[in-house]
Amino acid sequence: MPANLTPQYHKAEQAFKEAKTVAEKVAALEEMLAVIPKHKGTDHLQADLKKRLSKLREEASRPRSKKAAFDPFRVESGGAGQVLLLGAPNSGKSAIVKRVSNAPTESTPFPFATQGPIPGMMSYEDVQVQLVDLPPITAEYFPKGLLGLIKSCDALLLVADLGAETVLEDLEAILEHLAEGRVRVFDPAYKELAAKGEPFPDESLQLIVDSPGLLLASKSDLPGAAANLEVLGELYRGRLQPLPLSTVSGEGFDAFPERVFRMLDKIRVYSKEPGKQPDMTSPFVLKRGQTVVDLAARIHRDLPEQLRQARVWGSARFAGQAVQKDYVLKDKDVVELQVG
Repeated sequence: MPANLTPQYHKAEQAFKEAKTVAEKVAALEEMLAVIPKHKGTDHLQADLKKRLSKLREEASRPRSKKAAFDPFRVESGGAGQVLLLGAPNSGKSAIVKRVSNAPTESTPFPFATQGPIPGMMSYEDVQVQLVDLPPITAEYFPKGLLGLIKSCDALLLVADLGAETVLEDLEAILEHLAEGRVRVFDPAYKELAAKGEPFPDESLQLIVDSPGLLLASKSDLPGAAANLEVLGELYRGRLQPLPLSTVSGEGFDAFPERVFRMLDKIRVYSKEPGKQPDMTSPFVLKRGQTVVDLAARIHRDLPEQLRQARVWGSARFAGQAVQKDYVLKDKDVVELQVG
């Protein structure tokens, strides 16, 4: 029997997926139980929700172990992806994050004001991307413990201050720290060129982690910025393409959220119940290349086994085309799952 889950249920489920604390997860599960249709087709799902809710409540009431090591650079990922900002002191990281997100970070005229990770959520159309402001990096200072967060994140934003005389040295210091930690940053556009046979820089380094990245050329309104921007463009041609930004004039910020989301290589998929309008408010975010069955698994772990086929609006040859479970979805597809 079809579950026929409502848009309200899917919204509560999305809140559960984005919850950062046990309390937020408990609240989301309680909402899911409150709005789930009560019929035989959802009995198994209701039981699973109650089991998870009971486990989380038990976890919340359990005293925390004092022996657990505290990691000051642990930031639980949220939204469509986690993106870190790396830059030298006073490079403009905090000002950028503050302009586009709700992060409680402040831009100051003195260096090293940011002492630890400060996450915030940036909106792009109907999704949120997590931006994390980080302590500054210099040739002599690379915070201990930061490398683990860098290797686990979804993408990096390298911030270069166009108004600084040392902009090239500052950027190279960051890239050298990353190389020493076996992390290589690539602009997704240039990675595509590499796949087509173009030489890809630093191939001999055999780095463990390839991280998508953008070079943010901050403070583009300052004197001398244009000359420094030209130098950056020439020096990193074929590896990183600088995006000029100014929190004063607003240059670049119209394009910034989309550039960041596209760098994540994710797609948005909207669910639709039979005979009803699709829920266009809370998309499921999948990796590019994922399929109908991957979407089913995101909705519920038991759904792939029950899935017969799906109907797709958007990338299909015609609206509502019936497709198989291995159909590769595209950005902004609308999908109606058919079980039985």
